[in-house]
Formats: sequence, structure tokens, C-alpha cells
Amino acid sequence: MVRRFDISVYGRVQRIGFRFSTMEAAYRFGVKGFVENKPDGSVHIEAEGDVESLEKFMDWCRKGPIGARVDKLETKESEPIHCRTFEIR
Repeated sequence: MVRRFDISVYGRVQRIGFRFSTMEAAYRFGVKGFVENKPDGSVHIEAEGDVESLEKFMDWCRKGPIGARVDKLETKESEPIHCRTFEIR
């Protein structure tokens, strides 16, 4: 069963390669969707996958790559749209 989450990541998450590392993590865990920087300094992720893959991916998002400092992670479940890839926007 495919589920979809909108994820907002706050902290030191821009200008450190967070989006590229997020894409690598998505590939590793089999997650589809996208990641983008937001004007407020946060990173927004829309992620789709099975429950186990999404749990592993969100655990990674709570830490981020080396150099990141994740202060807060907000998630909201939404309707799947059946993405085919994961991309950086």
C-alpha cells in the first residue's frame, strides 16, 4: 500500500547539500517524490512509498546529512499521486 507524506524540515538544512543527500536517501529506501528549498530556510519534501520505506526515510530526515542540524520535522499525510521518480526542485 502506497502512502504519501508532506515533510517540512527546519534547522540548518540549506546550503549544505541537504536536497542532494535527500535524493540519495530516497533512492536508497525506494521512496518517490521531490525535495525543494523554501524561502523561510526550511526544506520541503513530498515522499511516497510503502510504510517500511517511508519510516526508514523519515528516520533519515530527522538527522539529515553530515553538516545538517535538524531542529524540527513536521509531517502530514496526504493522498498518493503515484510519483515515478524522486527529484530535486
